Amino acid sequence: MWIFLRNVSLRENEKGMALNQDTFESYCLDAPDTESVSSEYLRIHSELDKKSAEADWIAAIGSWDSLRRKISEWMNLTDIRFHQDTHNAQYQAAKRNSDELKPTFLDLEVGVKCRLIKTPYREIVAKEWGPHVLNLWECDIASFDPAIKEDLVKQSEQETAFTELLASAQFTFRGEQLTLPQLRKYSEHLDRKIRYEAATLRSTWFKSNAPELDRIFDKLVRLRHSMARKMGYENFVALGYRLMQRTDYDENNVAEFRAQVRDEVVPLCIDLKREQAKQLNLESMMAWDEPLYDPRGNPLPKGDHHWLMEQARGMFKSLGGGLDKLFSEMEQREMLDLTSRPGKAGGGFCSDLPKLGLPFIFANFNGTKDDIEVFTHEMGHAFQNYCSRLKPLSDYVWPTSEACEVHSMGLEFLSWPQMGLFFGAEADRFCKIHLLSSIAFIPYGTAVDHFQHLVYQQPQASPGERAAMWHEMEQIYLPWRQWGDLSNEAGGRFWQGQLHIFVSPFYYIDYVLALVCALQFWDSAKKDRQTAMQQYFALCRRGGEAPFRELVDSAGLQSPFSRGVLEGMVHKARACMKT
Repeated sequence: MWIFLRNVSLRENEKGMALNQDTFESYCLDAPDTESVSSEYLRIHSELDKKSAEADWIAAIGSWDSLRRKISEWMNLTDIRFHQDTHNAQYQAAKRNSDELKPTFLDLEVGVKCRLIKTPYREIVAKEWGPHVLNLWECDIASFDPAIKEDLVKQSEQETAFTELLASAQFTFRGEQLTLPQLRKYSEHLDRKIRYEAATLRSTWFKSNAPELDRIFDKLVRLRHSMARKMGYENFVALGYRLMQRTDYDENNVAEFRAQVRDEVVPLCIDLKREQAKQLNLESMMAWDEPLYDPRGNPLPKGDHHWLMEQARGMFKSLGGGLDKLFSEMEQREMLDLTSRPGKAGGGFCSDLPKLGLPFIFANFNGTKDDIEVFTHEMGHAFQNYCSRLKPLSDYVWPTSEACEVHSMGLEFLSWPQMGLFFGAEADRFCKIHLLSSIAFIPYGTAVDHFQHLVYQQPQASPGERAAMWHEMEQIYLPWRQWGDLSNEAGGRFWQGQLHIFVSPFYYIDYVLALVCALQFWDSAKKDRQTAMQQYFALCRRGGEAPFRELVDSAGLQSPFSRGVLEGMVHKARACMKT
């Protein structure tokens, strides 16, 4: 899982030298001064006001982009530090400051974008950087108004409250003190009793915190609806799509895709779950059985964290394309925070700090096969960012999020030939389970998206009505799921553990769309690995210079919205399961 964070660097040291050789732990940035930033924006507008030569306007836009990068890098660093230790008072204060300043800086940024999408600047921008950035800016303009500045700060407060609440969860289980991410390793335990005990412990925590989670989410939904109404939208759905910068598909395309998942993938998953229960010798498979795929136990990495990093060096050298160089630099400069600990936020993401010249990976390893999946996933993001870090506009350093996830999920599958480094003789078992769990994810990810559409179309719904919405989604997309006596989940509240629903609305379908593309990389690599790798590297180098469908097409992949693509992937996956 990945939280999408954007760009770049704030200032040089006193001697005017770049801080490119600093390690992450020693890296610090001062908060930008609002007055100075506003003054710089006035200067940029003054340069654009002049009846200058085209080159002068291009220079002014470049100066503006540099300023955006500086502000964004400080925000990224602040966010990373907070996620590393949500209990740290200094990091909490810095995060609040960042959240309070962000709408002001966004207002200034949108003001420039409003000018640049109009003649004569529009023609200059399109000629110099291509038309796609204009479409991105139009989304940004359509998703902001000064009237919502206070609402944005309040939204950030609630998102932070959710992050802190989940990070505060502590469990005593089997003699261990565990965080939520650490507890997850027991969800794959070979002993069914232990799996059930771990699921019960998790369920009890969420049930006891359900009133607070309901309060936070209700506040978020009402804030987002209020912002949408202030900006002239019927509800948050349309605004949410603008915030995601979706320029080449819309709500109708996504609804049609969800219907294909329901019709094509859900039946396959029903068969797969039935076979899984048979393999596990279970008459009835319960929700706490689903993470276990093999009666011998899911394969585990053969060593500790240090050993995993040793194996990763060999993997990236074999994969080529410069992945080994990137990983080596990230290790040396402490750009990896992979282990779970008390107070650390859950989840995983990749961010960037370009003044250090490298991306940063945040994760929560727990000793299961998931560690390898998460690691290769986030390294896919990191590699793409590294490949496109020198794009002339910061808007093109990352693509939109569904395209970003193609890089990450693509590397998960393209690294299969190296899995023997981590799993030894169990590598083939790992790959099969990875494929099975990926297919099973498609209906779940689609359910999350459909749920969010229902939630924001009915913003006045009560917590109980939202629980009923999720229960309906499980019946449609996850009809095999049985919660037994886990009353919180049986009552329709499993979704409350899904971070994206709280902090990244409408993001989750992007994982599903990207997975359909990543499966195409998997399929093509079986036929011609060298070509598949070349297409993957080329896609990473393009960054965000084009919209999703164009990027996918350039990599020799078919859009997940194209008729028959999902059905074809399902057919190939089903055939693979039989081998």
